[in-house]
Amino acid sequence: MGLGSIGIPGLILILIIALIVFGPSKLPEIGKAVGSSLKEFKNATKNIGSDDSDNSDQSSKK
Repeated sequence: MGLGSIGIPGLILILIIALIVFGPSKLPEIGKAVGSSLKEFKNATKNIGSDDSDNSDQSSKK
């Protein structure tokens, strides 16, 4: 029972609850913050993967 089984009605319910809790003026700010956090996380994980491959390339050259 993971996140993949939420479905459209569940997402709509979550959005309605978020609208009630945070209000319509805060939702764009929260969405922007979440989006930038995900972008930073994606870039960091991409850098970790490239660092690992760089290290393995250097160790094989020795």
